[in-house]
Amino acid sequence: MVVLGVDIGGTFTDFVLFDGRELKVHKVISTPDTPADAVFNGIRSLEIKQEHVSIVHGSTVATNTLLERKGAKTALITTDGYEDVLEIGRQARSSLYDLFITRESALIPEELRWGVRERVSATGEVLSRVSKGDLKKICIALRKKGIESVAVCFLFSYKDPLNEGIVAKELEQLGVHVSVSSRILPEYREYERTSTTVVNAYVSPVMARYLTTLEEGLEADNIRIMQSNGGSISTGAAKKMAVNCILSGPAGGVAGAFGIAKLAGIKNIISFDMGGTSTDVSLCNGNVRLTTQTLINELPVKIPVVDMVTVGAGGGSIAFIDYGGALRVGPQSAGAHPGPVCYGKGRDITVTDANLFLGRISAEFFLGGRMKLKTAMVSGFMNTLAKKLGMSSVKAAEGIIEVANANMVRAIKVISVEKGFDVRDYTLVSFGGAGGLHACELAESLLIKKVLVPKNAGVLSALGMTIADIVKDYSKSVLLKVKEKDHSKVLRLFKPLISQGMKEVLYEGILKNCIKVENAVDMRYIGQSHELMLPFDKDYIDSFHKLHRKRYGYANTDSGIEIVNIRVRVTGKTKKPSLRKKVMTSSTKEKIAAKNTKCYFRGKWLKADIYDRNRIQTHTGIKGPALIVEETSTTFLPPGHICNIDNYENLIIEKNLTGCF
Repeated sequence: MVVLGVDIGGTFTDFVLFDGRELKVHKVISTPDTPADAVFNGIRSLEIKQEHVSIVHGSTVATNTLLERKGAKTALITTDGYEDVLEIGRQARSSLYDLFITRESALIPEELRWGVRERVSATGEVLSRVSKGDLKKICIALRKKGIESVAVCFLFSYKDPLNEGIVAKELEQLGVHVSVSSRILPEYREYERTSTTVVNAYVSPVMARYLTTLEEGLEADNIRIMQSNGGSISTGAAKKMAVNCILSGPAGGVAGAFGIAKLAGIKNIISFDMGGTSTDVSLCNGNVRLTTQTLINELPVKIPVVDMVTVGAGGGSIAFIDYGGALRVGPQSAGAHPGPVCYGKGRDITVTDANLFLGRISAEFFLGGRMKLKTAMVSGFMNTLAKKLGMSSVKAAEGIIEVANANMVRAIKVISVEKGFDVRDYTLVSFGGAGGLHACELAESLLIKKVLVPKNAGVLSALGMTIADIVKDYSKSVLLKVKEKDHSKVLRLFKPLISQGMKEVLYEGILKNCIKVENAVDMRYIGQSHELMLPFDKDYIDSFHKLHRKRYGYANTDSGIEIVNIRVRVTGKTKKPSLRKKVMTSSTKEKIAAKNTKCYFRGKWLKADIYDRNRIQTHTGIKGPALIVEETSTTFLPPGHICNIDNYENLIIEKNLTGCF
């Protein structure tokens, strides 16, 4: 089995190749204008025979298309009178008291939104069919305006999709991409359903063109695409349902972090993925946590995604002085082009430049020595920034690190403390090209006792993709009042979704005995506006009361209960690379690559050893201050910390002082 994981990031594109015997890793500079070029460059460098390799790919194409508003020219066809749902949204506001807030415009402007006379009742009765005459007029207008993609979202179509099907059949004859809400999100709540369908229509044509380019350039037909839910799908499915791949790269990272930690015997983790452009954090308490709704640039996307928080704090995040004279970091990033100043083309100081200036990155060992960093250029631009701030250069650089750390600490608190989890019970799993440079300081700020840095941490997201199963998620709104005795009645509702899931996963080439089916429900007390998701079993009523009490502090056992949505997850188990334990020795021979480099930490210049991670063959602790370097990342070990290496070559870092953090 030969498996290649590919993860396109904002600065680097990462590769992990498993050839049946060992893992090979590689990084190349990303090519944002033509993302596929970086993939081709990396595969050429690895000298892979493409016809013999299974490729699992995580792409930022869908994400960037949405963030940069560079999607297909899209139209919306909806029930007459509901054309402005995208504009109206919901009463909930992210900044309720901000008098100067400006909203992003809708993805589809008013002139490209059409209402048609049709109606399905709330009980699913088709009261009025779509007029063929109205539909023909709309098709003529779509052709004249050069529409590439159409989103179709009718009122109560999750109850009966007949009218949406009629429109979709007519539109497909125009040769445009068609996204139908009853296929993408057959759930109630018009705004979220319309928004998710529109996002899919907006990004899918761009994703389809990219994947076609990839397939033709690689001349390979065994390519799978990572989804936001932690599983993978075929390229054919991804072309139609690109909305499911919005957060594919970060999801691969969480899957990889959880898998590595599980091997090491650690169940409760906080994954910390710091790349070149952003930082993604997620909490796993015994399993990867999912949520059924997320916001992408303030646009609601209601699909199953790995529960994570993203902040604009990466190695390439730009430091600047705001209008009030304060030092800020991010969310703007230098990206791959021009990149940080130390890459030789940038003009804005970044977090990576600050780490280099403080001696926490070794210019000699960066990217395995393949890329020489420009330390003199960094000094010049850092001095300029420091003068504007009225402080020394080292203080300015340290300030950049502290501001970036504060941004990341807040993100970790959002997914942990603010949801009732005690971070002291968790291990921080740090990865991404820049993660190891900040992990120890973040852990100290959060009182986290242990940090785990996997081998090849800089490409862990790509590794996560190689171990991802094929996953299909299905849902349907039922809005059904239930009691304990209704278990069998509810169970029957799952059968059509299970049948569809089994059929589609079998079509992906998975054997029947390798398929796992999981049922879940979204439940609430009657009269509530929002629901809780939980596994569906015979004790589902009691489980709901317990979950409600844990989440909100109370349970109303005398109140009626309603199942809002039923959910089915069908998982096809794939063959995965096996990470074997490594026999460790007690020899310390040649574990130090270089001595007496200087690094700046909390007001002092300190002497620090540089360790080559590939030559460390011992459980003996490495004491900070030290740099532990490998081709894809660097780990900074501050004073007062000790690092041990486990049997899977993970760095296990703890405080080297009594009393811990």
